[in-house]
Amino acid sequence: MVGPHVTLNKMPRLGTTNSSVDIDLIGISKNNSERSAAVAFMSYVTMENLLKPDFNTSKDTIKMLSTVISATLPKTTNTTLTKPVNFTFRHIREFDPSGSLSCVYWNISEWIVDGCSVLKTNSSYTVCSCVHLSTFALIMRTSPPPESDPLLDLLNLVCVIVGLVFFSLALLTFALCQWSPGVNNVARINICISLLLAHLLLLLTENFLSFIRRQQVLCAVISGLLHFLFLSGFVWMFIEAVLLFICVKNLSKISSKKRKVLSTGFLCVIGYVVALVVECVSVGLVPEGYGSKHCWIKLDKGFIWSFLGPVCVILALNTILFINIVISLNSAFKSLNAEVSQIKQTKIMVFKTLAQCVVLGCSWILGFFTNDSKVLEILFLILNSQQGTFIFLIYCVLNNKVRQQYRKFFRCLCSNNTEDHTITFRVITTE
Repeated sequence: MVGPHVTLNKMPRLGTTNSSVDIDLIGISKNNSERSAAVAFMSYVTMENLLKPDFNTSKDTIKMLSTVISATLPKTTNTTLTKPVNFTFRHIREFDPSGSLSCVYWNISEWIVDGCSVLKTNSSYTVCSCVHLSTFALIMRTSPPPESDPLLDLLNLVCVIVGLVFFSLALLTFALCQWSPGVNNVARINICISLLLAHLLLLLTENFLSFIRRQQVLCAVISGLLHFLFLSGFVWMFIEAVLLFICVKNLSKISSKKRKVLSTGFLCVIGYVVALVVECVSVGLVPEGYGSKHCWIKLDKGFIWSFLGPVCVILALNTILFINIVISLNSAFKSLNAEVSQIKQTKIMVFKTLAQCVVLGCSWILGFFTNDSKVLEILFLILNSQQGTFIFLIYCVLNNKVRQQYRKFFRCLCSNNTEDHTITFRVITTE
């Protein structure tokens, strides 16, 4: 209670074990002729089992996330609130980040949301703001997971398998070919390695999810490994963008000084150590962040940004570098004389440019817009499962000398000559 002789400048917070209230009782008392007011705040230990939520829905799962509390203004003539009242509820049941929270009050026979709203929330507690006093609670509504689309699942399976095949073919070509000193394939090779392992592990996890989820430690390890592999893949995409940018800017062989700085060992340290450091920092900050129900990163405490944050930065930088590369190439081609079959060369260059955009990961930007469009979801799935395909097409199929050696290799395989053939699959190529 506060009265005419009370000298409080700030109303202390009233609290119970699982809840608390912030109310401007001093302001309310000033609106009363007696210059006094009183507030009663009560928490009911098991009332949530009696006043069960019912919103006339058969699909959603609804559960009470807090104890039931009441707030009234007894012995107060004018009960008009001067400010909204804030209630802080500690969650007494498991919090689902994908669920929908509602601050509700009891109206004779049902829970109603009018006049109350969620002010802020996290995995431990929620603050509700209400413009009136009554009996309150916090309710969570969880929608069932969307039914999977069989056609989309089939498309995903086919695309991932095709992508894995071309990742393998690209790695095989890079391994069997001997490249000139001016060609640096280290980023392309490691993009293939990181994403090949990531997509393969993701495919196996999806197919054996029911078994893996029973082993929580295994699920957490897999999600951590996926985090590392995808992160390293994006770091290598950034390195490839930087190398391509330097090459286009010079339009000549990289100087010996730059070649020393961009040595394979140095690039490997960057490509894998950066991803490892990000993951170690993430684990240090949120040790329980791995092992969601899909064996991926949990959404609690914003832990998903340990992946989305670096990815967003890399995508932004790669997009800027890609635009600069296209502008530089366009300026260089304008200075060249037009030759025969210029149209054909232009078509090839346009395809290489668009394919390079996928190789550098720029198409992953579509992932931020797939929630509202089925078409974008399919496009995102196809493009980002085929990065290995585009790497194989650009650096193997469209390389004349590699293509010639493939012809020679297959010609020898198809030959009916009974003599033994020793085939040395070594190709010297240039950028």
